[in-house]
Amino acid sequence: MTESLRDIKREYEGEEDRPLASYLRVLTVYGGAVSVLLAAAKLAGRRAPEKISPMDILLMGLFTHRLSRTIAKDPVTSPIRAPFTRFDGVSGPAELREKVRSDGSGVRHALGELLTCPFCLSQWVATGYAAGMVFSPKVTRMAGATMAAVAVSDWLQLAYTRLMKAASE
Repeated sequence: MTESLRDIKREYEGEEDRPLASYLRVLTVYGGAVSVLLAAAKLAGRRAPEKISPMDILLMGLFTHRLSRTIAKDPVTSPIRAPFTRFDGVSGPAELREKVRSDGSGVRHALGELLTCPFCLSQWVATGYAAGMVFSPKVTRMAGATMAAVAVSDWLQLAYTRLMKAASE
């Protein structure tokens, strides 16, 4: 292949400025974290569960959904995102809309995109939950049940608000 990485980057980006090298750094951190977790599990003699029950999958899914949205959208977690984003308004009940800082480039920009995207964060959160199931399954299931309860409560709050709005119309 005679195409240089710089040429590939230019071809990929077109008119946009995309921090491909920084995305690669973020992916490297993720891969490194997974490698460290696997090595730690091996050294500690811990193994992944032989079977994962439907209830564990449900808890993991609800936990991942709720924590990803909390990190990416919750007003209380905005200090985590503030170095990488700018406030841009409210996007829904108890959720903020933020833009990645325009003065941010490189890793700062990549982290801003990651921290404002619940879909992007889900992989990281689910990986943490999976590690918890290896190292401390009881505590992890309790955290899963807690965040599942919060997710169900959120949905009930939204349903209640819609019902009350419909009743007043």
